[in-house]
Amino acid sequence: MQFQSINASSALTPSHTGLTLTERRSLPDENKSPQRESKRAEWLASMAVTALREEALLTPKPALVDRRGSGAHVDLTLPLMLASASTLHTTFVAMARAAHQQRPSRRLREHLAALGRAGEQAMLTTTCGVNTHRGAIWALGLLVAAAAFSDPGTPAHILAERAGKVARYPDRSAPYEVSHGLLVQQRHGISGAREEAQRNFPHVINEALPMLAASRAYGLTETHARLNTLIVLIAHLSDTCILYRGGPRALQVAQSGARGILVRGGTSTPRGWETLCELDRKLLTYHVSPGGSADLLAATLFLTFLEQESRSAWAHF
Repeated sequence: MQFQSINASSALTPSHTGLTLTERRSLPDENKSPQRESKRAEWLASMAVTALREEALLTPKPALVDRRGSGAHVDLTLPLMLASASTLHTTFVAMARAAHQQRPSRRLREHLAALGRAGEQAMLTTTCGVNTHRGAIWALGLLVAAAAFSDPGTPAHILAERAGKVARYPDRSAPYEVSHGLLVQQRHGISGAREEAQRNFPHVINEALPMLAASRAYGLTETHARLNTLIVLIAHLSDTCILYRGGPRALQVAQSGARGILVRGGTSTPRGWETLCELDRKLLTYHVSPGGSADLLAATLFLTFLEQESRSAWAHF
């Protein structure tokens, strides 16, 4: 099977003028009990943490931390990644509760940002100062919030659009700092995680989710389905983690290598697997890893977990 780029825009792109019928139907019910919403906030946070943990455990990922070791990193380990993910449960619960019965607004954006910064500090305390999940707090925090103020069963593309609306509001309390993403934008003119969210997560909606669905439909193992999803993200995303450490040449190597895997049928074929191993070796020589793609894989997994949620699951609350 050839896993070429899948264009799902016709099926997944909502109207951008006002609310569509599907959006109106998925607006939250004002009569939800506090107990029910508290339980749902806990569940959403658990799904976000599970997505982070399962992304970390997925093996083998090119140059990323996994069950084999630390990949291209000298300061990260799998136990550290798992501990960091678990630490963020409290942050995601707080974000879900803050977003309950809200709508996209600057007030919500700034509240989530404050919670996110507190979550970063908790993460750094757990990891002794190592940045394990800063980008994931941003992406998953927005999606958790969007899910919290939407009904169970709301389609992924609508959740991504609502998360994007929140992300586009300014944060007046944001401290000025020269982040890796800002440096990449200044050097190469490429925006990273912030713009991905503000544009409604196009790589998740248009590339990752269709690839994951297609791989599963083809009967691949869940490991191969998720690896294919990571690879399609690497192939299309201008990953700022790679650009910051390796520049445009490293990004070109990563993207061309990922495209080679897809052309050879994906990670489940002998030639695709061989090309995956080759990509791993090449990225290690550049001392880079596709951390931005890994964050979006976790976001993709989170959205698929939400597909398991239904209104009937919460009927007893």
